[in-house]
Amino acid sequence: MAPLNGAGQTMARKRIDWPTGRVVTLEHRSGVLRNNPLGDPYVRALDVWLPPGYDKDVRRGRRYPVLFDLVGYTGSGKSHTNWINFSENVPERAARLIHTGEMGPCILVFPDCFTALGGNQYVNSPAIGRYADYLTGELIPFVDREFSTLASRDHRGCFGKSSGGYGAMIHGMKYAEYWGAIANHSGDAYFDFLYRCELPGFLNELAKYSPAKRKAGPIDVIAEEKDVTDGHDDGRVAQFLETVWDKEKLNGAEIHTLMVVAMAASYDPHPKAPLGIRLPVNLETGEVIPARWRAWLRNDPINMVDRFADNLKTLRGIFIDCGWRDQYQIHYGTRILSKRLNQAGIGHIYEEFPDNHSRIDYRMDRSLPFLYRALKP
Repeated sequence: MAPLNGAGQTMARKRIDWPTGRVVTLEHRSGVLRNNPLGDPYVRALDVWLPPGYDKDVRRGRRYPVLFDLVGYTGSGKSHTNWINFSENVPERAARLIHTGEMGPCILVFPDCFTALGGNQYVNSPAIGRYADYLTGELIPFVDREFSTLASRDHRGCFGKSSGGYGAMIHGMKYAEYWGAIANHSGDAYFDFLYRCELPGFLNELAKYSPAKRKAGPIDVIAEEKDVTDGHDDGRVAQFLETVWDKEKLNGAEIHTLMVVAMAASYDPHPKAPLGIRLPVNLETGEVIPARWRAWLRNDPINMVDRFADNLKTLRGIFIDCGWRDQYQIHYGTRILSKRLNQAGIGHIYEEFPDNHSRIDYRMDRSLPFLYRALKP
């Protein structure tokens, strides 16, 4: 049955009447991810999108700016190059923006940084792996060798949403020698709002795996908590991981619990702790452990601006946005982040829009042209 009045045209895939470029897949063998703590693969597929006319223009000596797409938690690079219902994937979006003249041609890179903990924050962690080094020390030179890039930080940028937005922001702060511009869509910020509200559900899920089973009657809380006051796992996190790693389908509570474990492994790893991580809360009482929470807050972008202000000032462009209905309350964090950037005299664009955290790839219509203009030759 045909859609009435062409209504299906806006709900289904729009007809593409312009050159789309092509995605190529390469195999990359990582040295820094070999023997990573989680046993994740060190040989990974790397999707790279080449703009329309790439082959012909390369023969003429043309070189292109490069943008690395850092996907959000539970994603991988291929999640942005695969078919998407009711929308465009990232290569299709870039091809349209080039066709309409909103940006010029560039190369897009889609790293696979997925881990057994559901992802990572694009940082180096002894509990997960050296994913910052993987991007900067391995993938950047690999892409520059394989493709006709403008092999300079002034023509290279990164962007992402959620954990990917956090990664872009952190890389602009800590690794500015590799990136000339960044775009941060709804990136993790203001951990006191974003993560603390997840902790009760995290504790309730882990309670199912507690080595001490609950019994009705008197409880000696001090005795119960003796093994968890320092943020170390008493076995319940290990048992939880063994359980979810053996499941084919995780429920929402399990995903959010896995996320908190992944964040602990990113923000407060310690090689002598069980599983190599320290948890921010007392697993029995739910009390936040001050020293452990301070380690998380040290990794909160709103608390990092002053430390890395000099690096941020070298960037050719910083774009940040967030929906003002973000269900994880990240809009409060991005507002504080913009405020701190302004206070430090760091130029940037900050925008908000009437949406939440989900399915906001359309905001790349703003960030991709911005990055291209900042990085173009």
